Formats: sequence, C-alpha cells, structure tokens
Amino acid sequence: MAENGLASRLYNGEAGLNIVGRRKLWFGVAGVLVLIAILSFSIRGFSLGIEFAGGNSFQVPASVGTLDDAEREVNSALAAENTGVTVATTQKVGGPGGDSYELRTPQLTAEQATAVKAQIAEDLGINVDQISDNQVSEAWGSQVTERAVLGLVIFIALVMVYLILRFEWRMAVAAVASLITNLILTAGIYSLVGFEVTPSTIIGFLTILGFALYDVVVVFDKVQENTRGITANNNQTYGEASNLAINQSLMRSLNTSVVALLPVGGLLFIGAGLLGAGTLKDLGLVLFVGMAVAFLTSILVATPLLALLKNYDPRIQAHNKRVQSRRGAVSRGEVPGKGAASPVAQADAADEPVDQDAAALAGAAPKVGARPAGKRPTGARGGRPGGGGNRPGGAKRR
Repeated sequence: MAENGLASRLYNGEAGLNIVGRRKLWFGVAGVLVLIAILSFSIRGFSLGIEFAGGNSFQVPASVGTLDDAEREVNSALAAENTGVTVATTQKVGGPGGDSYELRTPQLTAEQATAVKAQIAEDLGINVDQISDNQVSEAWGSQVTERAVLGLVIFIALVMVYLILRFEWRMAVAAVASLITNLILTAGIYSLVGFEVTPSTIIGFLTILGFALYDVVVVFDKVQENTRGITANNNQTYGEASNLAINQSLMRSLNTSVVALLPVGGLLFIGAGLLGAGTLKDLGLVLFVGMAVAFLTSILVATPLLALLKNYDPRIQAHNKRVQSRRGAVSRGEVPGKGAASPVAQADAADEPVDQDAAALAGAAPKVGARPAGKRPTGARGGRPGGGGNRPGGAKRR
C-alpha cells in the first residue's frame, strides 16, 4: 500500500491532480486574494521604515542592559521632552565597537533630537558621546522606490523577450501574470500583517522574482515537451497534456521550494530570532513569504492561464474538438475502420471544424492487409503475358 501512496505517486509523476481542469477555482481564489491585497494597500497601507517615512535613530551601547531596558529609557526621554512620539522599532546591531541597540523614532526636529539624546545619556548614566543619532529624510526612500520600480520594469521586459524567444508569447504572458500575482500577494501579506518595509524588503522583492521565474520555466519546459506535435494525434487535449506536465514536474518544484526555503528559514528564525540581527529579519522575511507564494502561483496560476490562452488558438480549438469527437465515437461503440464515420462526417455531424490534412490522410490510408493500389500491367492472366515462355500455346523456341 505504501507504494501507491501520495508521496510515491508524486515522485513518479502519477499523482493525477486535476489542476488545469479546476482553473476557474484557482483563478477565483487568486482574484479574491488580489482584491483583498489591493484594498489593504488603499485602506491600511504599509508600515514604512525610517528610510521611507523619515525619522531619527539613536544607538546606545548594549552594556546598558537589555533591549527592553533601552527602549523604556528612550521612551521616557521622548516623553520628558514633550515630543509626542515613541520608539517605533528596535533592533540589536553589531559594529567594530561592540554590540549596540538601535532605536528608531518618527521625525524629530534638530533641537528635539539633541535634547532627547542628552536626556537618554542622563537616564542611562553614560556619556553623550557614547550615543549616536542619525536623521533620515523620506526623500532617500523615494529614490530607492523609484530605482526599484525601474529595475522591476526592465526585469519584466527582459523576461518577456526571453520567454518569447525560448517558448512563445502565450507562455510569456502567463509567466509575467504569475510574477505580478506573486508580487501583489506578497505585498498584500506585508500590508495586512503590518511587516515593516525597509530597503532590505525591496531587495528581497526583486530577489524572489528570479526564483518565481525559475519555477515557472521548469513547468513550462515540461509543458512544451508534452505538447510538441500534439495536433498529430487525438489522444489528449492541450489542457490534459499541460495538466500531466504539472503532475510530472510537481515533485521537482516542491523539492526546489523546500530546499530554497530551508536556508531562508534559518536566516529568518535563527539569524533574526536568536541572534537579533534586524537586517537579516527584513531580508529573510520577504524571501520566505515570497518564495512560498511563488511556488503556489507557478503551479496554480501560470500553467492553467497558459492552457486558457492556448484554447483560443484555432488549431488547438480544432484539436480539442477532434479529441472530444473521437471519445464520443468510442463511447458509442463505434470502431474506426468498421462502419465508423470518417473524420469529415463526424465533424459535420457535430458542426465542428475539420483538420483537412488529417481527413485526407485518413481517407488515403490503406486498410490493414490490403494490397498496394498501384497499376497492374494488362494481360490475359492478371498482367502476365498471354503467350511466351514454356507454357502451352506459347511461341516455340527456336
């Protein structure tokens, strides 16, 4: 029984999952999730980091106590100076002078920042020189965003050109649609959960595009292999061949995703959780979320969308109808060659387009066991000369 389990069937590409056939379900779910993400962008927005929203950061030595102690003292100093703000984010960072705590706040004036810095030093009992403060303008974040959007547009354009040259334009459209869906859903998770958006997040967003594209290309390569010359036979529709390709490559995609998520998970949970490296948390979080979503979109969105686009191709439409017509004839007990209707008659009865080449070949094909239909020489006995040789009545030899 274990040999017929789901894992074994996945490994052998025989899971038989009807993914392309249920594309309406996947498109509906994806559409609802995309709509929720867009509404979240409009209503909730994003939790922008100091680099995008602007603000101040204060770094104090880790020797003052725990991170919670440092945050409590900085909040006390902010309240004492009547700034009306509190610490937004905290993280532990390393440096040449040893570990320190970085505490970020919304935008402060220069006078407020100086006063808060002095108050923090007094409350913690350290010199003012041991505290460093920085002010970041939101203009820097805007520049990063513009560069990221420009890089995204260039990347998508290059991907379109590559996929058109490597496969065809329908595969390029389906792959890019899957990439965009992946980005929207990942950004939607950030917006809904309230994860902070930092420059590391932007870098991670651009990184997951490469992984998502790789997963789509792996599946499309198998689709192309299964559908090459598909119109020459009437055994499978294009959607069925594409669905078989997904089942055959599903285990490979799953293994690739798991192997990619394991180090990213280690980066996120060990590097950020245990070591307290805030930069690793921002980068690992977007990679973990984006790669998980990329696996789902490459399987449930890209290939079903490709099958939908191919079904609008007249050649594929005619092929799919021939397959259905043949199956209908088989279900009615009609055997080709023994009273079964010709391809032209079957198509006429179903009011369907006919592949003229296939019909001509079907009509010209000889029956099993038939003699070649070539010309015979004329003669009295099946082409043999009426006289001559040593037969009676023939001419005598001299």
